[in-house]
Amino acid sequence: MKTPCRTGAHRAGVTALGTAMLVAAGHVASYGLWRRWCVGWGATDAELRAGLPGDELLANPGIITTRAVSISAPPDSVWPWLVQMGPGRAGAYTYDWIENLLGLNMHSTGAIIPELQDLSAGDSWQLGSHGPVLRVVRLEPARALVVRSDDGNWVWAFFLASDAIGTRLISRNRIASPAHGWPVDLVNRYLMEPGSLVMERKMLLGIKQRAERLGSDSVTQCPGVTQCPGAPES
Repeated sequence: MKTPCRTGAHRAGVTALGTAMLVAAGHVASYGLWRRWCVGWGATDAELRAGLPGDELLANPGIITTRAVSISAPPDSVWPWLVQMGPGRAGAYTYDWIENLLGLNMHSTGAIIPELQDLSAGDSWQLGSHGPVLRVVRLEPARALVVRSDDGNWVWAFFLASDAIGTRLISRNRIASPAHGWPVDLVNRYLMEPGSLVMERKMLLGIKQRAERLGSDSVTQCPGVTQCPGAPES
């Protein structure tokens, strides 16, 4: 005979599973309505259509995301934050605790680090001990930074364009989908795309916050110069 405690626990488990399945089904059913916002967060229609540096490196990706943010600082004030990014470097300005649960060794800084500003084509870093190696393949100071995984399945490009308020920072990911079957396609579409938005949105806003704060500090604390040493992370 089942005890009331076990029966209650079983019912709670069934209810939780049923709720999770309903939420998952709702997500899948509705994703088409907000997928454009997910893969194109912050980007204009023109930016989504535009050809950007790095597009030529992966002609027919399975996934393309183009996300963007406006920054009240000139491109040459945004550029140093991009150059120093990476594991074991200045981090990715996103949720470090999530990155480090995956073993990525990310520790986001609030300062521009001079010794990390000497980036060159061919430089690389690895995402975790078993993750892809990302290698710099295109470098145009204050304009474009493009990295590609050594297996050729991922191209990540950052593009800076001057606008009326300062800079448009555009991040584009092009990811190949090798033939692994429909289960992998479903995971990529319904889990990886929304998950990447959470992390990349935080990253873009993190760069925006840092570049704008440094610009403000330069004006208030260092009149007559364009850049002060980076402030400590808040």
